[in-house]
Amino acid sequence: MRNVCFLYFILLSTFVCGNINATVSDNNELCFWRGHDSIIVMPLADNAVRIVKKVGEVYELPEMVYVEGKSVRFKSVKRNGKDIIILKKLVIEVSENTITFLSPDGRLLLKEKEHNISPSQIQNGRTYISMQGFHSPEDEHLYGLGQFQDNNLDVRGLTRRLTQVNTQISIPFIMSNKGYGLLWNNYGLTDFNPCDDYEDMKPKAGEGHATTVNVTSTTGGVTEVRHSNIFTAELDIKESGRYSLMLDVGSRMARKHNLVIDGSTVIDMNNLWLPPTTSVIVELSEGRHKLVSELTKEDSPKVYYRKVDNTTVFSSPVSNGIDYTFFAGTPDEVITSYREVTGGIPMMPLWALGYIHCRERFHSQSELLDVANRFRKESLPVDMIVQDWQYWGKYGWNAMRFDEEFYPSPAEKTDSLHKMDMKFMLSIWSKIDPSSYLGKDFSQKGYYINDTQ
Repeated sequence: MRNVCFLYFILLSTFVCGNINATVSDNNELCFWRGHDSIIVMPLADNAVRIVKKVGEVYELPEMVYVEGKSVRFKSVKRNGKDIIILKKLVIEVSENTITFLSPDGRLLLKEKEHNISPSQIQNGRTYISMQGFHSPEDEHLYGLGQFQDNNLDVRGLTRRLTQVNTQISIPFIMSNKGYGLLWNNYGLTDFNPCDDYEDMKPKAGEGHATTVNVTSTTGGVTEVRHSNIFTAELDIKESGRYSLMLDVGSRMARKHNLVIDGSTVIDMNNLWLPPTTSVIVELSEGRHKLVSELTKEDSPKVYYRKVDNTTVFSSPVSNGIDYTFFAGTPDEVITSYREVTGGIPMMPLWALGYIHCRERFHSQSELLDVANRFRKESLPVDMIVQDWQYWGKYGWNAMRFDEEFYPSPAEKTDSLHKMDMKFMLSIWSKIDPSSYLGKDFSQKGYYINDTQ
């Protein structure tokens, strides 16, 4: 260990800032040029560095992720055709086409693979499709990406579409057992380990069945008859191995996720608020495989697939380029730096860590207070009670006004809860009835996005 430290000291002593291949800006950024492409290296902490790759910029975006932090000491030098940047707890090597991240003692943490930034258009506006791959050894385990319902804890090799959909919360951050974390910085849609191949599933004529369910609509509780279809496809596998499959039902929301391969069920979930996609990793042998899905009649499903390999990929169809931050260290060290560069979060009050009681909705002020009183009468712990939707009644969707027929005195209700040492939460929905008093005010002030009322 002493020899390693001695060599590390000799290496440090030879480093100089602002070598000929890099420009050091006033805010301690290093900019490297590879033809017309730029690579910006921004040390954010002793163990964290932000990497930005651009071929041009089509729009300016506000900074909504990173906070202004302290200046980070680093040194750089060019050696053997590589630009080397060294921080207290991290070493970054920038070569012609690859960036490599090392621990101070030279241990490999992560190495880039191929990347691509290609011009594209969205609604006649210029943008870039950006993709960055990373090496992932077979014994690596990756965790993160947010709150999903696909039952996968280790996401190495898994395909996921990172979207915000009701019960699904996507966070483009992964933590590795190899001693690092990685945050992909993009404000829009991101695909994790995207698939190039897919099969359309076709409905089988006359197949499926009807189910009667009780649901809540915009007018209250109703009974619905829902019809399902059986969809089928065939998957032609060229090489045996582990495959990541992503089922996309083809609707904005899913009521059911279901996939059967060669008679074996690999996905089966029923939920009123499912996202349109879900994923699974399965073993598939070379040859043809029969796929069957029972889904909602209105769905138009696809099954995307890719062979799991030693690669982790992030891809964004709308971007200014590649933008990610690498964190080195133990999980505690990674999360500490993550909070340092993205902003600390204050500890929640004690009551917010307790039980919060919410149901589909309360129908009246008296119903809500009766439930709250029963909690206290039976000595059941609860710190907050939630009024969900439709309290607005005759005033229009999300008018943000209590209908007095069912909620005669909101102030009295709230005061009663406070006397029970119970907080009150009110759900606010994003859609507002344009004909309501609040909606008319929104229209007058131009707050609506066109064609979304």
